[in-house]
Amino acid sequence: MNSKINRTELLEQLLPVARAAGKAILAIYATDFEVRGKSDASPVTEADEKAEAVILPELARLTPHIPVVSEEAAAAGKIPDVADLFWLVDPLDGTKEFINRNGEFTVNIALIENRRPVLGVVLAPALDRLFAGAEGVGAFIEEKGQRRSIAARRVPAAGLTVVASRSHGDAEALEKFLAGRKVASQTNAGSSLKLCLVATGEADLYPRLGRTMEWDIAAGHAVLAAAGGKVTTVDGGPFTYGKPDFANPHFAASGVDFK
Repeated sequence: MNSKINRTELLEQLLPVARAAGKAILAIYATDFEVRGKSDASPVTEADEKAEAVILPELARLTPHIPVVSEEAAAAGKIPDVADLFWLVDPLDGTKEFINRNGEFTVNIALIENRRPVLGVVLAPALDRLFAGAEGVGAFIEEKGQRRSIAARRVPAAGLTVVASRSHGDAEALEKFLAGRKVASQTNAGSSLKLCLVATGEADLYPRLGRTMEWDIAAGHAVLAAAGGKVTTVDGGPFTYGKPDFANPHFAASGVDFK
């Protein structure tokens, strides 16, 4: 880690940045906002852009030496060269959840070092849940004005609680992946919240058997890792960041003792 960066301090500095972005998002959420299509046909709203406009200047102020890869800027072709240390930002993950007004959308800010997410903040502003964590620091949640530590759990004897994507599911692929495993319950959630539910011990497994980008999951991955969980490829291999196109392979996010 860069010796000039104190992870505990930097994590605390990111919390008001995420909350300011969340406030900008909720201001748009309360209006009759317009939905547009990006070049890849995915939806985008003014909230995505307003949140990014809050986050990027703050990261430049806090860490001017660290490049930032952010979803909306990347969609516009603005992708800096990245090496051992860079930020990954998704200013509004779960745009479909935002459009559907179910509250399950998030602000995501992650620091990548040596191809691993070492620090992350995930805020679900409509749910008033903020998840944060850093390698060597631990993970916590802030909700209802309180902060408490969180940790991924061991799989209960009753079986796995599985969380799957609300908007991007492949039921047949999921059923095949879960075959032979003891499943107690299955639920759906939007955005990077799924990773955070594993980090808090509210779920044990989140298999993603569809397309995602690095900025979609990096912050949630950082929180989960700090809480004692992990993200691997579906065959159990290492999951890395800084890939040339920032596209992810299929993966599984899990708690303490999942194999």
